[in-house]
Amino acid sequence: MTSASFTDPPLLRTLAQRHHLHIGGRGDDAIVFLHGFGADQKVWRFVAPAFEATHRVVLFDHLGCGSSDMTAYGPRHDRLEAYAEDVVALVEALGLQRVMLVGHSVGGVIAMMASLARPALFSRLVLVSTSPRFLDDPPAYSGGFQPADLRALFDLMHSDHFGWARMLAPMVVGEQGPQALAREFEVALRTLDARSAGRFARLAFYGDHRALLPQVHTPALVLHCLRDRIVPRAVASYLHQRLPDSRLLELDADGHCPQLSHPALTIEAIRGHLAGPFSPAARR
Repeated sequence: MTSASFTDPPLLRTLAQRHHLHIGGRGDDAIVFLHGFGADQKVWRFVAPAFEATHRVVLFDHLGCGSSDMTAYGPRHDRLEAYAEDVVALVEALGLQRVMLVGHSVGGVIAMMASLARPALFSRLVLVSTSPRFLDDPPAYSGGFQPADLRALFDLMHSDHFGWARMLAPMVVGEQGPQALAREFEVALRTLDARSAGRFARLAFYGDHRALLPQVHTPALVLHCLRDRIVPRAVASYLHQRLPDSRLLELDADGHCPQLSHPALTIEAIRGHLAGPFSPAARR
């Protein structure tokens, strides 16, 4: 962990240990990367270093995930808002300014919640493969999953953890994605803490956060792979249409994790979002 203008050093040390915090880069502006379910900060390892020459780069593990302090994970994390509160606490303890939040999957929802809690802290959002609701809500909304789909997914998760990981990993990486990444993700899923993973998965897959979208005025890039088996294309369009200040960028790519399977495209997209101010009039 490198030095920074910490507003509360003792608190920062505590948070750093809890979240396995890593800080790199330089500059007055900061980028904080948020991982999603089934992952940890390593999911950004091909992307984050590209911004260290110009930005302070912050990587961490959500409590209950990766190398976080499992003793700090508790009942408050039965609410997704608690993860957003953790993000705000980290940013405030670090004394960061003009922060871009880059959130993957449910990490994008957490990023939006954090921006609503402290809008002055966050200058921009990048929502990578993010869904505000995974369940279908006919006739107006198609999230990609029927209730029976999620019941089967959770039943398999509890009855055959290895089989669940073997099934989910290729869906996340994409059938045309690198097989080495699929194997890596399968191993990561197998090693999840069962208690925290089950609770986090339910928050991710059963949550309905559509009502938040019109309230999020932080400029947002919606970044989506055209062939994502977890988040359908219609969901990315839904996000874009309901966020007041957003731009949609669709990658001609497979899978749910472009930061792993297509890091160069992901870096280019984030740099473009950093470079260009836009307003609702510039939406496309």
